Amino acid sequence: MKWQSPISPGISWYEATVPDRPAYPAMPGSRRADVAIVGGGYTGLQAAYNLAKGGADVTLIDACRFGDGASGRNGGQFGTGQRAWADEAEEVLGHERAQSLFDMAENAKRYVLDFANEHRIDIEFVPGQLSVGHKKSFETDYRRHVDQMAERFGYPHLSFMDREETSSRLGSSHYHFGIRDTGTGHIHPMKLLVGLTRQAALAGAKLYEQTKALKIEKKGGAVIIETNRGTITAERAMIACNAYIGDLEPVTASHVMPIRSFIGATPVLADHPEILPGGESVDDSRFVVRYFRKSKDGRLLFGGREAYTADNPLDISSHIRRQIREIYPALADIDITHAWGGSVGITMPRQPFCREVMPGVTSIGGYSGHGVMLSNYCGKLYADLALGKATELELLRALKIPALPGGTRFRSVLLFLALSWYALRDRL
Repeated sequence: MKWQSPISPGISWYEATVPDRPAYPAMPGSRRADVAIVGGGYTGLQAAYNLAKGGADVTLIDACRFGDGASGRNGGQFGTGQRAWADEAEEVLGHERAQSLFDMAENAKRYVLDFANEHRIDIEFVPGQLSVGHKKSFETDYRRHVDQMAERFGYPHLSFMDREETSSRLGSSHYHFGIRDTGTGHIHPMKLLVGLTRQAALAGAKLYEQTKALKIEKKGGAVIIETNRGTITAERAMIACNAYIGDLEPVTASHVMPIRSFIGATPVLADHPEILPGGESVDDSRFVVRYFRKSKDGRLLFGGREAYTADNPLDISSHIRRQIREIYPALADIDITHAWGGSVGITMPRQPFCREVMPGVTSIGGYSGHGVMLSNYCGKLYADLALGKATELELLRALKIPALPGGTRFRSVLLFLALSWYALRDRL
């Protein structure tokens, strides 16, 4: 029987195609460690792997199963750079800092691919990404972005697509133009998650599922984590809960907002070779973004919703099918074989949140839709920091991430109003 996550709805196509997803035990009782990690997604597992490989005694816990959050059920797209375009970041941060953040993201891209290759993890990498515009008024910005990335940021892999090329590469005339990126691609996220977890265990990290952190505090020179299975006493700790922080730690919760996102998988599109013939992944220019791609075996994986709340829809499939129909009318009655969702952690400026939230406790999250690359790399960078090595993590620690408005009482209401407004604006 397939595991149904208590924190994320639906059984994903990813879970259905990884029959050897291993289960890990709950923590058998109280213990001590050099480093404790809360959160078993990409960030926490990469930190655990690199710390253990570096000789540290590390304990990692997750309230559910590893990958039940965004790491195991996301859209699988790498993207390029940070969530905000590098040329946009330059206007706020200046060229040097914007370049450094872009270079960090490129390092993250290489790190994930090198990690998978080194450990022979078949992550089903497929190259190519198309970023497409749903409004004609965005064309000047898209053309300028291609030029700026080549001339100012040393990234020559972008090319502008006119309407004819965009339609040909998508197999749809729904969008006006786009950008093709040959320097990135997409993966099977659960296969990376499973392979990463195995490597962390082999390196010597102590990994425990279904062990919920209840409280974190600094006490007597040590970090104390109370769980439903006992207490962890450590010299330092990392919180890697991202959108699933809940009420565990208030500083992270005030800066990282969870939003719900949903994905549907179709059968193999054997009768529609015109759809994404080059195999690229796609994201569009809506604020409430639509993102889709074909799996390596040829099915459409389509993500997005018209409006967001903190809750789950009763029928994910109908929302997804409606949006597929808008872009691909020939698929109006396509079956949805799997439909699932989860939470994405966002911040106000769409930049990662990285902060020491109490002495000896660092929290990292808020990747805002670019977490496949950045979360893996940030886990590695945290381990470097804990092991006394030079690290690019300071680039993120220096970012000024403001708290989200509304406090815990009104934040979900403001989120609903804001994203509903942006969804309406996307349609106008």
